[in-house]
Amino acid sequence: MPFTIATWNINSVRLRAPIVQKLLLDEGPDVLCLQETKSPVDKIPAEVFAEIGYGHMVARGQKGYNGVAILSKLPIEDVGAEDFASLGHARHVAGRLENGVTIHNFYVPAGGDVADRTVNEKFGQKLDYLTEMRDWFRGDKPEKAILVGDLNIAPREDDVWSHKKLLKVVSHTPIEVEQMAETQDAGNWVDITRQDIPDGQLYSWWSYRAKDWSAADKGRRLDHVWATPDISNAAHSSRVLRDVRGWEKPSDHAPVFATFDL
Repeated sequence: MPFTIATWNINSVRLRAPIVQKLLLDEGPDVLCLQETKSPVDKIPAEVFAEIGYGHMVARGQKGYNGVAILSKLPIEDVGAEDFASLGHARHVAGRLENGVTIHNFYVPAGGDVADRTVNEKFGQKLDYLTEMRDWFRGDKPEKAILVGDLNIAPREDDVWSHKKLLKVVSHTPIEVEQMAETQDAGNWVDITRQDIPDGQLYSWWSYRAKDWSAADKGRRLDHVWATPDISNAAHSSRVLRDVRGWEKPSDHAPVFATFDL
């Protein structure tokens, strides 16, 4: 049976519950992974989503910051969470569907504004987080798994509006791109979005600072869908729902979708 998964940095699930509900009603993914929910788990408006068929949720949260949640039409088992770099942040949760697929939902640290760990602690935390993700996947090779989330790195030249201008900007620096590649290689992860859409500029985030984000189109592809090789060939129909970035009171991210025939 095919199932569709979506990932979306929602930038406060309580504030933006109406557009989460709209996305679920309009698009009907079987699973929606949210990042930056900014809510303790017991304050997530789960009943709003259950009313429209998403009666299953696994989540980790904290007040006002970070937070990850997996909303599902399908039964899903909570299989834990990791605190990489010992930050004490709610940045990862994993769930397992009845078909045996494990879903990892990640919110990797953004890394602050300066790409130098000697003067910017947040950048160091980001690099350490990626290092521990890499080592975890090296030590416990994932199988029949999907990894999604806001990984806060745009790895390819065509994942940003200007490769040259962003080389020293956090999210596209060579050291981040290298660490992301090592993490991906450690789990043999396949970039499903680029497997389906191999060519051309592709973005999932546009800054709030731009007066007309769509016309300026200075985007970055920060949100990703990966899968292990044993199921990557079952993936298709990847897409970024760019128009969602223009909804009322939007997140600065757009949802990314993929379908798996499993």
